[in-house]
Amino acid sequence: MHKLTGDKVIYTFMTDMEPVLTMKPGEEVLVETNDCFYQQIQSEDQIMMEIDFDHINPATGPIFVEGAEPGDLLKVEILEINVADKGVSGVVPGEGILGDKTKKPLVRIIPIKDGFAHYKGLKLPIKPMIGVIGVAPSKEDGECPTETPWKHGGNMDTTDIAQGNTVYFPVNQKGALLALGDCHAIMGDGEICFTGLEVAAQVRLKVDVIKDKKVNWPLIGTRDSTMVVASGEDVDKAIYNATDETVRLLSKALHMDFEETYLLTSIAVHMKISQVVDPRKTIRSEIPHAIISTVKLLENI
Repeated sequence: MHKLTGDKVIYTFMTDMEPVLTMKPGEEVLVETNDCFYQQIQSEDQIMMEIDFDHINPATGPIFVEGAEPGDLLKVEILEINVADKGVSGVVPGEGILGDKTKKPLVRIIPIKDGFAHYKGLKLPIKPMIGVIGVAPSKEDGECPTETPWKHGGNMDTTDIAQGNTVYFPVNQKGALLALGDCHAIMGDGEICFTGLEVAAQVRLKVDVIKDKKVNWPLIGTRDSTMVVASGEDVDKAIYNATDETVRLLSKALHMDFEETYLLTSIAVHMKISQVVDPRKTIRSEIPHAIISTVKLLENI
């Protein structure tokens, strides 16, 4: 198994990134990720907005996957996420959904023990997830800072990008050039105050290449569903993009016309908020396996 240390990071997904590791399809890698602040916050007395913002949202990588070419899918199985024994969360005036009501900054160092985050006397079951994961963007989309989600992935902050699930990315550049970071021990859908429980982590992945399959946005395969993860300048645009891609994929896979597929989407597909605090907002569209399995969907697109 390959190993990749957390000192090899990027802050922008670019078309021509220099890889720090090369892998073959079917191989595994253990990736060391940093928290979104690059471990700059070590005390509750610190003011979050006074850290070095040139070093936030580091993504470890990029990884070159042999055989991945534009027009393919990069398949990334999340085999294991092991988080540190403490995480950071905070509130910043002006940030998040209720930023206008937030009068004072707040930083909390929250211990993690035996599968629980311990906060104010509460034991919260953790559900580790990857906040930033993506590949090199297309030339049309250009450079994408790691704080921003888009068609290449990036800062999708989606709770289902978690252990046991698989993420599929459109390959835009030779080798795909995968990078990841910004793990959370626990986060509510929406990430409404601007942070989850930000942690350093070790993530074990398996990569593979699916040839000649075209998607416009990343997909997540879970035990029960396939999710289209789409972003937009606001929530309405993100929902539009997720719905548009969902209808397109289902129409092709099920051999149904637009109107029939649109109706099916309305009665059986679920729209869920991923995050509403990044520069672009992110929605995931959940297609139950009762309609079509992830395997069948990918076979027929």
